[in-house]
Amino acid sequence: EGVLVLGATNIPWGLDSAIRRRFEKRIYIPLPEAEARTVMFKLNLGATPNVITEQQFIELGKRAQGYSGADVAIVVRDALMQPVWKVQQATHFKKVSGPCRDDPSRTRDDFLAPCSPGDPAAVETNWMSINGDDLLEPKVDMNDMLRALVNCRPTVGEDDLREHVKFTEDFGQEG
Repeated sequence: EGVLVLGATNIPWGLDSAIRRRFEKRIYIPLPEAEARTVMFKLNLGATPNVITEQQFIELGKRAQGYSGADVAIVVRDALMQPVWKVQQATHFKKVSGPCRDDPSRTRDDFLAPCSPGDPAAVETNWMSINGDDLLEPKVDMNDMLRALVNCRPTVGEDDLREHVKFTEDFGQEG
């Protein structure tokens, strides 16, 4: 009395009928919709410095059709690495302004940030020869997210989704 047993599976059609009978409710929880994916992008990005607009977050939610919550988290982790890779792969850096680390209300004009070799202010160097305190890491932007979406494909296939719908029609209910 008073005991609730809750189970979850990604392959409910693999359960035998004896197990299915023991669970009164079999509820299908579909992949998140665009609005939920938009929120997931924001939550997974957290307080990481970024220049992604609200409209771009909405666009990401739309473009991630077919992605699970775990898939979105993987995309964001990949996007978080993009600025690191930009710094590591850069052959040229330029001086830029940015907030001082010890006092964000003040601005410092001599940070170094990766840039194109064609930039008029570009200086040929690499990240290994730059003092860490002088490096201004790029903020995560929409291009980082789009690159990560290309790199990280959804893990749930159309065949899986059809199986879930069929199982729900035969044995379950919508969640």
